Amino acid sequence: MKLYQLRSKQALPITKQKAWEFLSDPKNLKVITPDHMGFTILSGADRPMFSGQIIQYKVSPFPGYTTKWVTEITHVEKGEYFVDEQRFGPYALWHHKHFIKEIEGGVQMEDIIDYKIPFGILGQIAHPILVKKQLRQIFEYREQKLIELFGTIERTPKEIHYKSF
Repeated sequence: MKLYQLRSKQALPITKQKAWEFLSDPKNLKVITPDHMGFTILSGADRPMFSGQIIQYKVSPFPGYTTKWVTEITHVEKGEYFVDEQRFGPYALWHHKHFIKEIEGGVQMEDIIDYKIPFGILGQIAHPILVKKQLRQIFEYREQKLIELFGTIERTPKEIHYKSF
């Protein structure tokens, strides 16, 4: 089974505190997820983020397929980073690190996601056709939504990179 990695960076002209307040509120995940995914938080988003927090979602990553997704916030360093890990859901592994750092004129947000696709060779075949394409669409939507909400730092381009191991 292959391990894949997605890295995304985006600069925003806001304070680190404002970035943290937005990103660490689980309810805002719905705001930055495309509507066609039918993303709904079922439980666990009623409190500020903390290590050990379990959040349950319903999501339709592909037409005709709806699943529950359960994540745990495993690490939180207030104002700096947090990590969510899938406990149940569509991936064989999902480990998502969210970093925020100050840069000139605002902040840089960096996401590093290590993930595995289930179903062995069939999952590897589906990755470039379905999964990678879907993740790219999600992060491109997220980029646009964050620009709508907060603006952008023009000189800093958005970056999305993929690797497989």
